[in-house]
Amino acid sequence: MRNIVRIILVVLALFVAFVQTRPNTYRVERSARIGAPSEAVFAQINDFHNWPAWSPWDKLDPAMKTTFAGPASGVGALYSWTGNSKVGEGSMKITGSAPGSQVVIDLEFLKPFKDSSITTFSLAREGDGTRVSWAVEGRMNFIAKAMCVFTSMDKMMGGDFERGLTALKAVAESAPAAGTPAAADATAPAAPAGTIAK
Repeated sequence: MRNIVRIILVVLALFVAFVQTRPNTYRVERSARIGAPSEAVFAQINDFHNWPAWSPWDKLDPAMKTTFAGPASGVGALYSWTGNSKVGEGSMKITGSAPGSQVVIDLEFLKPFKDSSITTFSLAREGDGTRVSWAVEGRMNFIAKAMCVFTSMDKMMGGDFERGLTALKAVAESAPAAGTPAAADATAPAAPAGTIAK
């Protein structure tokens, strides 16, 4: 019995030592070409009120409660959510916004675990469309390192990014062209900040 315990302790010690050698940071990135002007794509990303139409996570919990605060869009805009075990609880805040080219977001998870990361959307003209890159980077604590011995952040998040970019492509490409009456209505001021139960 003692030998078995010793073996288990040795295996655990080796596992812990191996986990500690894993990378301290992670980065996941996906990109897609969208057949729409960068301004149209930027408008969908820079305003959290537009995210339910293309975000891969909004569809995981139809009853999710969301709160908007701060400016309607751009730097300072804040989006918080509370939902089921699939979406957890957290918030996003836009910390960088360059019209037509980039949106930077601070992402904070509270549940099912605490974590923080930086999300960056980069837009660049490509032919008559826009190349959109969606990246997230953050630090790996011990639990995350241990989990990634058996999987990876890329496997866990990459598919969501791909689905989100596919949906963003559909939304941006179907948006009214600039200068049309429908486009003018789409750029009207957003509803006041508050809590919305979807």
